[in-house]
Amino acid sequence: MIVQQRQQVEIRLKELEHAIEEVEKLKEGCNIYKSIGSLLVKVENRDELLKSLKEDKETYELRKTTLEKQEERVKERLNELQSKLENFIKSTRQVGGS
Repeated sequence: MIVQQRQQVEIRLKELEHAIEEVEKLKEGCNIYKSIGSLLVKVENRDELLKSLKEDKETYELRKTTLEKQEERVKERLNELQSKLENFIKSTRQVGGS
């Protein structure tokens, strides 16, 4: 589940990076539209849109970092439990085999 969330965040980050690049290429005064739900709304201020996109990017980068840390902790815990289980199985075989 964490992996899926991280992948979705990474996809959104790439979309934001691409959007930022494209908006930065546009000259001041060009018509820009953004999607709000199923509507396209004209953006009045290119710089405000860029600021908003960059803030969203920062938020998603933070979320990605958090998910990566969670994923690492889960993997460590899984390895720890796997090791304990393997040791338990070995010890029960030794006791049962004696």
